[in-house]
Amino acid sequence: MLIIENILLALSALRANKTRAFLTMLGIIIGISSVITIMTIGQAMTNALNDEMGGLGATNITISVSQRRTKTERSDSGFMFRDGPRRNDMKDEDKITLDMVEALKEEFKDQIDGVMLKQSIGNGEVKHLKEYANVSVAGQNDISMKKEDLTMLAGRQFTAIDQKEGRKVCVVSDYMVGNMFDEDNEGALGQQITVVIDNKFYHYTIVGVYQYNKNDPYNSDDHYDTSTTLYLPLETAVRQAHSKNRFTEITAIGSTGEDIDALMKEIKSFLNSKYYRNNENYEISCMSLASMIESLTEMMNTMSLAISFIAGISLLVGGIGVMNIMLVSVTERTKEIGTRKALGATNSSIRLQFIVESITLCVAGGIIGVAFGVLLGNIISKIMQFSAAAPIGGIVIAVLFSMAIGVFFGYYPANKAAKMNPIDALRYE
Repeated sequence: MLIIENILLALSALRANKTRAFLTMLGIIIGISSVITIMTIGQAMTNALNDEMGGLGATNITISVSQRRTKTERSDSGFMFRDGPRRNDMKDEDKITLDMVEALKEEFKDQIDGVMLKQSIGNGEVKHLKEYANVSVAGQNDISMKKEDLTMLAGRQFTAIDQKEGRKVCVVSDYMVGNMFDEDNEGALGQQITVVIDNKFYHYTIVGVYQYNKNDPYNSDDHYDTSTTLYLPLETAVRQAHSKNRFTEITAIGSTGEDIDALMKEIKSFLNSKYYRNNENYEISCMSLASMIESLTEMMNTMSLAISFIAGISLLVGGIGVMNIMLVSVTERTKEIGTRKALGATNSSIRLQFIVESITLCVAGGIIGVAFGVLLGNIISKIMQFSAAAPIGGIVIAVLFSMAIGVFFGYYPANKAAKMNPIDALRYE
């Protein structure tokens, strides 16, 4: 009951001096609102990043051939010796073979859903009669095509025979069809096109048309520079690239629920120990979007924390303002304190009264600051085209922190009031 009575007394004191109370709370309001705004924007950006990267395949593990890291050793005499790759030109025997891919799939059959294989031919121009369009030509296996999640508007994707025999067929975008076949997707099927890459001519037959995603961040908005992907069966691309079914990079798809970081380390260890142990120049390195997301999230959280700390300095200023106004309040109410003590109030009850008043002042400022912070954070997030997300944990911490400020900066004035001599207090003019 004593706490409730003290809260009611504090609210009464705040209402009696509204302007002074608001100006005192202003530092707390600015500090808390700044921190919550930053945290709201940071959370919105983090969520957007996770959604974007997750859509690209958070469970994908990119396995690539890279140069061995240079080792630096120091001799007993203090001289530095570097032991590194002896050559930079990657040869066929350094690349990943289909045998390695099959061994990988067998070794981790319960941990991965498959391996995506891609073979890039390059960027070029598609020509048909007098029309042309820019394309990026890439061969992909079945699982890679499945992961592309293409929306087919006409025709089909590649059959097992297309893949096995390396037929010269292709799947193109409706954007390309719009430029070259007057947006007639069905009419484009069966048409033969010529792709010119580095002055070399390749001929393919269109068997499917997919929907081009104009909102894809990797696509250019410039109408004249827009280049869409022209897909080929993997074997077709391998033959034309003369790669002998050897790859510098492949992608393993981790099964749902797998610890991607742990799986990534196991794959790297397996391939290096079995196939690259005696290779002095190259080794297998692994990278996952999950680890990239984690690193970027940690970096963004650190930046938000650092900026929040800087913004939180205004809370210190606000706390000093609270202490100052509480000292003024104690001085103004000296006779009240003397009267309460003369009537039997203990030092602890006097101290509690003024600490509760200080906490009430700070919590009121904190709540107003949280409201402004969430509102401002949502507005800025919407302007930046992010889905706003109020940081619940941050809001709770902000309110608790404002209470802590009330206790910390209110204790000295409250203690001063508690130690007043009741006779001197009653004589105070």
